Amino acid sequence: MSRAGKLAVTSTFIAMLAMTSACTGLNNTQQRALTGGAIGAAGGAGVGLLVGAPVAGALIGGAAGAGLGAVTK
Repeated sequence: MSRAGKLAVTSTFIAMLAMTSACTGLNNTQQRALTGGAIGAAGGAGVGLLVGAPVAGALIGGAAGAGLGAVTK
């Protein structure tokens, strides 16, 4: 893994931790959107790392995961 890839994965992980550390009092829809976004970002970063674009993969995966999480019941 290249240095840029390691930095992107580490940065994504730190950002996900920071975003979820102060989330209390969320309703079910918000919780699902947050969880979906985090899982999507992690998965997208992993797939993006394989094709050489981990940041783009994390952004696309996070957005898609948050959207799907918000509309899922």
